This record gives sequence, C-alpha cells and structure tokens, in this order.
Amino acid sequence: MPELDRRALLAGTVAATTLAALPQAAHSARTGAVQPDLSGKVILVTGTSSGFGRLGAEHYARLGAKVFATMRNLPRPEGDALRQLASDEKLDLTVLPIDVRDEAQVAAGVREAERLAGRALDVLVNNAGIMITGPVEMQDTEALQLLFDTNLFGCQRMARAVLPGMRKAKAGYIVNIASQAGRVIYPGMGAYSASKFAVESWAEQLAYEVATQGVGIGIIEPGGYPTRVMENSNPVSSALKAREPEERKAAYPGLAAQMGQSSSAGQSDPMDVPRAIAALIAMKPQDRPLRTMVSATPSPQEPINAVAAEVQRKMLGGGPFAAAAQMVLGK
Repeated sequence: MPELDRRALLAGTVAATTLAALPQAAHSARTGAVQPDLSGKVILVTGTSSGFGRLGAEHYARLGAKVFATMRNLPRPEGDALRQLASDEKLDLTVLPIDVRDEAQVAAGVREAERLAGRALDVLVNNAGIMITGPVEMQDTEALQLLFDTNLFGCQRMARAVLPGMRKAKAGYIVNIASQAGRVIYPGMGAYSASKFAVESWAEQLAYEVATQGVGIGIIEPGGYPTRVMENSNPVSSALKAREPEERKAAYPGLAAQMGQSSSAGQSDPMDVPRAIAALIAMKPQDRPLRTMVSATPSPQEPINAVAAEVQRKMLGGGPFAAAAQMVLGK
C-alpha cells in the first residue's frame, strides 16, 4: 500500500465525541471564530520542539495562559526560538528541560514549574511522542522500548509528577495526545499503534480513578496533520531497518521499503488540535468529554468509541466506580 494511502487513513480520528458535537465554543474554536480566554491558567506542555506541542504552547500563551514549554536536549535552536518568540510577543512562556524518558528530569521540571507558578499546574498536555514504522516482526526490542518509553511511560511519569499537586488543589486537567492509530489497526504502523492503544487504555483507567479527586482526563485523537511526525520518524525507522536481517526485510518487501520514507504532506491545518485543546481547557470540567475527535475529514472509528463507552457504563454502573463512570462518560 503506498505511503499516501497510509496518510489518508490517518486523516481521520477516533472519538466518542467529535469536535463538531462539542459545545459551540469548542466547535467555533476550530475555525478561529471564538478565542477562549485562558488567563490565569497554568499549563505545562511536553514535546514543544515541533508539531502540536510547539503550536499549542504558543497558542495557549497568546490566549493568556502561563505556559511552561518543555523539550529534551536543551539548549537547542528550537528552545531558543521559542524563548525569542515569547520575548518578542511578551508572552508568559517559559522553556524548561524535560525529557519524558528521564524520571529525575520529569520530577525536577514539574517542581520548577510549580515553584515558578507558585501553585499546582492547572493543565498538563502530554504531547511528547515518537513514531517508528515497519512491520511488527521487524520491530526489535530496542524499537519497542523506545516507543513505549516515550509514548506511554512518558505520560505515566508526567502524570505521577503533577497529580499530587492537582489532588491537593482538588482541580486539574491532564490532556493526552493519542491517535486514530490508537483505536484502529493498519499494517505497517509497527508498534506505534500498540503504544497509542496503550495510551488510550491507560488514560481511560486513570480518568475513572481520579474523577472524584477533582482531576479530569482528556484524550485527543488527531487525524493526519502535517506536523513532521512522520519525517521525524524516518531516522529511527531507517536505523531499525538497517539493523534487521535481510530475511526479515524480504518477507515484507513493500512495508520494509517504506521504512524511513514517510512524509506528512497535506493541506489540513495542524492548529486544529491546539484550538480544540484550548476550547476544552476553557470549558467547565463537567462538560468536557473523555475523548475528542480532531480531524480534517470524517472518521469511521467513532462507533468503536461509542460501543466501548456503553460497555464501560454497563460494567461499572453497578459497582464502586459507578459515580466515577458517570462523571467520565456521562449518563
């Protein structure tokens, strides 16, 4: 299957609630008709060197929030550029070093953000993530560890760091960037889909467990946007292909040939995702859906979420998590 077809698949996204079905403020935010006021909000975003993270950090700050934009490997040009932007536009935006794979750096970065803010964070946007393509058999342990350490364990490390402060404040919102590939399977996505499926499960379970503590959980499922996530995956995917034996490559000639050749060309506006997140942040906590679709095109995956939500309601509705399930999923 050509790479273009894979991008077409990713052009939709999974959601129990589509962006168009959200309250009007959220729907209008996608088109830019409404700009929510985030003044007074303290927001930390991971993975802000590029993509949704970089665009989001700028957007939330322009809407009045106090933003902590984090990235790994500082100092680096992307960090310098973001600091210059903040200075030029007089934005309340601070760049901090956080590699989500580094437990100590996560803890130190969150402590510093809380110190500078003078209180707990209002919002964590778990955005940092990577992609590695190729057939599953060609995903060696090194590739799997890198994917899960970043995409799943990174979310867990960040949540563990911010939850004590949020719980004490009895308020907070943790937004997790998932993917359409976290609900549906397309061959050639390697273990990326597995890591995003894990994020979906992890985030939903966390939502039930913290709902009565005043903390909300959001899952954003973007479609295919030109954020360079695929281009950024190419060096790692190429390195993986290079260390795999010829016998494995020969078993999957088409999929193996595409490894390291991905591109994310397209006309969709990646600002759709930060706008949707900003609108969700501005909502009353009880009005926020667990899952939100953000896509330039229709998605066939919404029924999966709808069925899953109904199953969860029935399974949890008569037990000790009935109240939490109603808070998370609605009636």
